[in-house]
Amino acid sequence: MALINDIGKIIFFLFLLLSFFLITAKSERKLPHYLFAAFLLVSVIDLSGFFLPISHNRSIQGLKVSSILLQMPLYYLYVNAACYYNFKLQKKHFLHGLPFLLFFCLFSISGISEPADQIFDLVSTLQYYCYIIAIFWVLKLFRKVYRENYSDNHQHTYKWLFQTTVIFLIGNIFVLLRGFVKDNNPVFIGLYTFSSVFVLFVISWLVLNALYRPNLFAGIDKNLTPVKPVKEMKDEPEQLKILIGFMKTEKPYRDDKLTLQKLAEQMIMSEKQLSQLINQHTGKHFFDFTNEFRINDAKVLLKENHQLTVLEILYEVGFNSKSSFYTAFKKETNQTPTDYRKSGSSLVSDFKSD
Repeated sequence: MALINDIGKIIFFLFLLLSFFLITAKSERKLPHYLFAAFLLVSVIDLSGFFLPISHNRSIQGLKVSSILLQMPLYYLYVNAACYYNFKLQKKHFLHGLPFLLFFCLFSISGISEPADQIFDLVSTLQYYCYIIAIFWVLKLFRKVYRENYSDNHQHTYKWLFQTTVIFLIGNIFVLLRGFVKDNNPVFIGLYTFSSVFVLFVISWLVLNALYRPNLFAGIDKNLTPVKPVKEMKDEPEQLKILIGFMKTEKPYRDDKLTLQKLAEQMIMSEKQLSQLINQHTGKHFFDFTNEFRINDAKVLLKENHQLTVLEILYEVGFNSKSSFYTAFKKETNQTPTDYRKSGSSLVSDFKSD
């Protein structure tokens, strides 16, 4: 148990360190950082049980136990703030804290009895998984909306939030397994040690990500809604031909910050009309529709402009990161840009030799 005690102290320190970093870090969007810091600080109260002695004060006990009911609401609000740049805390959001207040008052007044503790365990478990489902739903909607309205890649935000949520879910499963084993049992001690090391790994991973990517969350407009799909494709309208012609001649996709709104203004159309035109008549999201032109443009530049580096080309055609360009290019051609360029060069050489 000494090892668990030492790991607990390290975890406690790292949580405080990351919380301090998030609160003080320079960023255009402070709310996601503040909410995640609040989530970590509330988690610290729960994790203090690794090494702090049990207090006999009812209020302190009640705070320590009931604070668990604040963790997932704070994380849920954090996910929303990370996804949407115009998300703001409102009075209704404080309703998420009602279960915490209820149990804190109950435990502070009457103490933590066995029946009350059993009810609390049931409520906290149900709350946890309800929020997990809600978070995955938010992420699913976020991914759909940004692909329909933005040409720049918000995949990094989605990936970070999805991975973090899955890791938290795995950690909770270990906690549930631990609850089925008796205290001081070798299996219990093993699970406790493993879960402690797992938490240490998670917080170290979070610290590194926070240090290397402090401005991860650009966010999208929360007022946007997904376009409803249609079951049957209609005949290609004249407007689509005009749109495709405009994309080929004016090359608006070379703007790495191009959005559905910007393109709609250039086409003198409403956003809804343009979105439906792309979704219903090409079967693609705005994100994929735009990237198709970027990739085709890049393919031409790779073959015809050998003086340009791959990095220069990806920025030229409208991508804003090497990883998103390589992913999109390989998806389209089954080759990396470098391999595509080499294959083009070899074909030219063979043609000349013939």
